[in-house]
Amino acid sequence: MFWYNGSLIQSHTLELDINDPGLLYGATVFTTLRVYDNSLDSSLTNWQAHCDRLLFSLQAFSWQQPDWKLVRQGAEAMLTHFPVLRITIFPDGREWIIGRILPEDLAAKQKHGVACAVASSECSRSLPSHKTGNYLGAWLAKTTVSGNAQEAILVDGTGNWLETSTGNLWGWVNGSWWTPPLTAGILPGISRQQLMSRLHNHQQVVREEPWTPKFVQSLEAIAYTNSVVEIIPIHTVNQPTGSLQYNPYHPSFQKLRGLLFSMTEE
Repeated sequence: MFWYNGSLIQSHTLELDINDPGLLYGATVFTTLRVYDNSLDSSLTNWQAHCDRLLFSLQAFSWQQPDWKLVRQGAEAMLTHFPVLRITIFPDGREWIIGRILPEDLAAKQKHGVACAVASSECSRSLPSHKTGNYLGAWLAKTTVSGNAQEAILVDGTGNWLETSTGNLWGWVNGSWWTPPLTAGILPGISRQQLMSRLHNHQQVVREEPWTPKFVQSLEAIAYTNSVVEIIPIHTVNQPTGSLQYNPYHPSFQKLRGLLFSMTEE
């Protein structure tokens, strides 16, 4: 089941023109959201923020906007079946919405953390400020990680950590949260933006600095965030020079989760 171009379709296949730029070049923009309380209007679902993300990219690329009423209608139809929605917009304004369930092991990952591996610098995201259909670099990074790694960390040409293949990085050291800056070439994640705003509102320092190979060794705890999995601690990072270990049970995570779910107070 999926929604496409104004219709709810019962099928496992989508028919596209063989010259469709979305098929040929990955010329689409998308956003993935988690529906809370079975409602797009829940403050935790952040519907408007996801629409704004799409609009930002559409305007940047001078693409046609979709019929936003149809986008909303499609999302409403799909959320009765799926808690996670991926909304894709084509250059001519067509909307395509698919759904999926939450990972079965999500609670375990949130509690105990995951292992990651540093990816090759060649596995970069195209147009990193936008979520485009050309996600090959991040997909390759995650699907080719070695050992027991469940996620990949993308790096730049000098080895600085940027983000994971699916989320933004957070680190704790010296009583503060640290995250790579947007100028490094990372996605301005919705969860990232909200957590930064919430931390600032609570007079807590968030430092945006490059995550150099030396700096990451000083961190006490690290995690990644996105709108679906919320906050996932990272306990191990495998890299060519050896693995790094972090505390997935660090008390700072409990406080960060509290801020994430107190956003309804804004």
